[in-house]
Amino acid sequence: AAGNRTKLIIVGAFAVLALVYVALIVLSGGGVRHGSVVSGVSIGGMSTADAVATLDSTLGKLSRRPIKLEAVGKEFVVKPKDAGLAFDAKATVASATGRTFNPIAMVADLLGNSEIEPVVVVDEPALSGQISGISLAIDRPATEPTITIKNRTAKLKPGKNGRALDVEATSAQLVDALLAERVPITATVVKVPPLVSEASAEESAALARSAMANPITVTAGDASAKLKPKAIARALSFTVVDDTLTPQVDGLVLQRALDGKLAGAEVPGRDASFKIVRGKPIVVPSVVGKGVSDTELATAVVAVLGNEPPDRKVTVTMAVREPEVTTEQARALGVTEQLSTFTQNFPYAAYRVQNIGQAARNVNGTLLLPGQTFSMNDAMKERTEKNGYTVGFVVGAGGVFAEDLGGGVSAATTTVWTGAFFAGLERVSTQAHSIYISRYQPGLEATVAWGLFDMKFKNDTPNGVFITTAMTNTSMTVTFWGTKVYDEIKAEFGPKQDIVPFTTIFDKSDTCLGQSGMDGFTIDVDRVFMLDGKEAKRETITTHYRPAPEVKCGKKPKPGEEQGKPGSNKTPTAQPDSAPAVVVKPDPTPTPQSTKKPDPTPTPQSTKKPKPTPPPVEDAAPAPGR
Repeated sequence: AAGNRTKLIIVGAFAVLALVYVALIVLSGGGVRHGSVVSGVSIGGMSTADAVATLDSTLGKLSRRPIKLEAVGKEFVVKPKDAGLAFDAKATVASATGRTFNPIAMVADLLGNSEIEPVVVVDEPALSGQISGISLAIDRPATEPTITIKNRTAKLKPGKNGRALDVEATSAQLVDALLAERVPITATVVKVPPLVSEASAEESAALARSAMANPITVTAGDASAKLKPKAIARALSFTVVDDTLTPQVDGLVLQRALDGKLAGAEVPGRDASFKIVRGKPIVVPSVVGKGVSDTELATAVVAVLGNEPPDRKVTVTMAVREPEVTTEQARALGVTEQLSTFTQNFPYAAYRVQNIGQAARNVNGTLLLPGQTFSMNDAMKERTEKNGYTVGFVVGAGGVFAEDLGGGVSAATTTVWTGAFFAGLERVSTQAHSIYISRYQPGLEATVAWGLFDMKFKNDTPNGVFITTAMTNTSMTVTFWGTKVYDEIKAEFGPKQDIVPFTTIFDKSDTCLGQSGMDGFTIDVDRVFMLDGKEAKRETITTHYRPAPEVKCGKKPKPGEEQGKPGSNKTPTAQPDSAPAVVVKPDPTPTPQSTKKPDPTPTPQSTKKPKPTPPPVEDAAPAPGR
C-alpha cells in the first residue's frame, strides 16, 4: 500500500509539473517574449505588430531627431537620415520573438526583464560623408617650424600643433546618440604635432648661424674664389624633409656670386629653346658654355656649411658645359603647331596678379622632351616671399578664410592642367579642390600643396612640347605647342552623383566669416581622343567633392532671434561673398580659347593697397594654394 501511495505521489507530481510546463508554454505565447525591454521601452508579451508599432512611435521617433555635435567652439547639426543612421524596429522585434521550451528560461522571462539590443542600420558611405564635412571644419594642419634668413641673421619661428577630428570615435558617438535623449555631444578632437620637433629645429637654426659665419673657398682648377657670408645667406634656405629642417642651397645664386671671380674661366651657355613669332614656334639656338655645374657647386657647399675654418673649402670641376638641348635636337623635336590653348578668368585682386603672375612666369618657356614629366610644384617653386609670392586669401581647413603665402596659385595650376588636358598629355597626378569652386569646370581643375601633393602630367608624345603663358589682371592663358597626335580632344561631363548635404556650423569666434554651404558630390569627366573623325580612345577622371559647411557667426539663435554675429551688420545669406557661388551647369564640350602672343614676363601689380576684404573662394583644404 505504501508503495502504491509513493507511486501515486510521483505520478501526481509529474502531472502537476506537466500542467505547470504547459501553462508556461501557454503564458509565453507566440509573440514577443515576456520581460523584453529595448532601451527602456517594454514590449514583453506584445504581438509582433504591436511591438513594432510601439518601438517606432518611441525609439523610432527619437531616432529621427537631429543630433547636435560640438567641438572647438563650433556647433554642428547632423540629421540622422543624411548621416545614414536609422533604427530598425522590425529587426529589433525579430530578435525578441521565438518560442523557447526551456522551463527555466520561460520562468525567467515571466518573472524578470530581458534587455534586447536595438538594431541600428548604418550606411557607411553616408556617415563617412557627414563626418568628412565636420572634419573639414575642425581639422587644422600642424604648422612646421621655419627658418628665415635676413641680413645674415637666422630667425627660427616655432611650429604649432594642429588638430584633427577623431573620425572613428566621432562616428561611434553619433551611432550611440541615435537612441539617446538629445543632448549636445562633444566630439573627440586630437592634437596633431609638427613633424619637426623643437629640438631638431633648434639644431637646424644653429647650423644656419654657423653656415653664415665665415666665407667658403671654392677652387676650380688653378682658379679660386671666396663665397662671402652674404652670398651664402642669399642662397641658403631650409625645407622640411621627413622630420628635419634641411638646408638647401641655390646653386644659381652661388654662381652669380662667383661671376668673374674664377679667373674669367667661365663662359655662359644656353640650351636651345623656342619663341613664338607670328603664331609659329621657331628655334632659339643653343650656346656651348664652360664653367662649374650649379648642382655640383650647391652639393659641395652644403657639405661644409657646418664646418669651422680652415675646413670651409670645396673643390669643383671646371668643364665644358654642353647644352642639354642642342639646336639640332630642338629642330628635330617637332614643335611646329599649337596643341591647345586655355584661358582661366578670375576676379581681380592685387595678390592674385602677383602670385598667379609669378607662377605664370615660372611656367612660361618650359620645354618638355618626349617622356618627361611636368611638375607644377617644381615649376612654381615653394610659395615664399623670396620666390616672389605674397600673402593672399585662401580657403583653409573647414572652408574658413585665412591669409597665407601664395593665395591664388591654384588658378594657375588649373589653367596649366586644363591646357595639358586638351593637349592630350598623359595625366600623372592631379588633386582637385576638396570643395567645389564655381569658377572652375567641375572635375576639370587642380590645386597643389607644397610638400603634400602636386599636379603632374607627362609628355607621352614622340615630339617635344613647349609651354607659353600670358597674363592680364583678371586672367591667365596657357598655350601648348608641339605636333598633334589626335585631331581633337573633347571633354564630356557626367551628371553629379552621390550628393552629400552640407552641415551647418555656428562659429562664435571674433574672426568668423559667414558663408553659405555647398553640397558634396561626385562627377565623372571623360577625355575623348578623336582621330580621323572617330573616337580613338576615352579615359574617365572621377572627382569627389566634399560638402562645404554653411558657416553662421555667433551662437545658434533661438527661434525668432536674428541670426548673425553680434554687433555686425552682416547677416549670413544664401550667397555671401565668401561662399562658393551657385554651380552653373558647364558647357558639356568646353573649347579652349585662342590667345595672342604670350607675354614672357607679365608684370605683377603693386600690392601696396589697403588690406582687402575676403574675395570669393580661392583655394581649398587640406593645404590650399601652397
